[in-house]
Amino acid sequence: MHWSMNTLPLTPYMELGVQSLSGLLWTLLLLFLWHCYRMGSDLPIPGHAHAGKLKSSSRRSMMSRSGSCIGTKCSARSKLSRSDQISPFISMETVEDDEQGQGYLTPVLSHALFPAQASAEAKKLYTALQQYAKRYSWVGMGRIHKGLREQVRLNDHSAIQKPHLFFLPDVPSVPFFPRDAHRHDIEVLEANYPAILAEFQAVYQKGIDSKLGWTCGQAVFPLYSAGVSVAGNCRACPCTYRTLLSLRTFINSNSLGSAGFWLLGPGATLGSTYGPTNTRLRCHLGLQTPPLCELVVGGEPQCWSEGHCLLVDDSFLHTVSHKDSRPSVILSVDLWHPNVAAAERQALDFMFSPEL
Repeated sequence: MHWSMNTLPLTPYMELGVQSLSGLLWTLLLLFLWHCYRMGSDLPIPGHAHAGKLKSSSRRSMMSRSGSCIGTKCSARSKLSRSDQISPFISMETVEDDEQGQGYLTPVLSHALFPAQASAEAKKLYTALQQYAKRYSWVGMGRIHKGLREQVRLNDHSAIQKPHLFFLPDVPSVPFFPRDAHRHDIEVLEANYPAILAEFQAVYQKGIDSKLGWTCGQAVFPLYSAGVSVAGNCRACPCTYRTLLSLRTFINSNSLGSAGFWLLGPGATLGSTYGPTNTRLRCHLGLQTPPLCELVVGGEPQCWSEGHCLLVDDSFLHTVSHKDSRPSVILSVDLWHPNVAAAERQALDFMFSPEL
């Protein structure tokens, strides 16, 4: 028996479904075309800011430029805009810098020469920064670049804060920082105070001798020196070594970071001096602290306390006086300054690498 398709009854729902499917496909096609059009219109054009937030920030910076361009300033910014056409990736950072009135990367974009009167150490650091930027990126390097160029001017004048090796600009600084700046690391150190003190006493009873790991000329028992662990001393103090490794902000990858026991004998003094950089804070854990031992940083005096930490910015002018008859002992640990960004820390690790 022969059956014909015409004889099969089709419900009105099936006919309606075919029409709905066709309409849905046309709708999806129109949405896809509209999406492609929007994506194409939002692509960045060389010499122009990106859409959205960057475009609005660029528009604000252009308005501020038009109101403040006078004489040579206007010509300098016009050079910057021409450089933006060459390197739009760097221009994303300079937009924010111009809004803050800080042209961190302007010398880079304008190909300005590094100051000829800079020291050999500053030139070496600048070369290392260029190598880092070539390998990775200039993004986030504005303050470091500015600091290297201004180091010469900083060394030429007297100030209460004057790091002799590297100064990072626009970093909020005070002689003594509150505990909240590095609460986790401070709590870890203070929690391990009894074990750390016991390990120091065991080392101290063996005598102060350079053959036993003590630094010649200074009563210092280093665990890390210029970013490198002192293996023999770390084996003598395993709990202290593990405690250092558990800290989140301990500087142990470049020559700016050190850690160790400091012993101040009766009558010992430390003359007025500056630390090498303001990118770090020194955390002092008091182990044995007689009452007549005083630390003065930036004109502010403080005394150590057993089992408690002091956060010190040693880039300020600082002195130490010890007038007690008993020795004073602290554990000194170098931590990153809380306002140094992660990208800047990575760059500083590269620039101050012990291998360079």
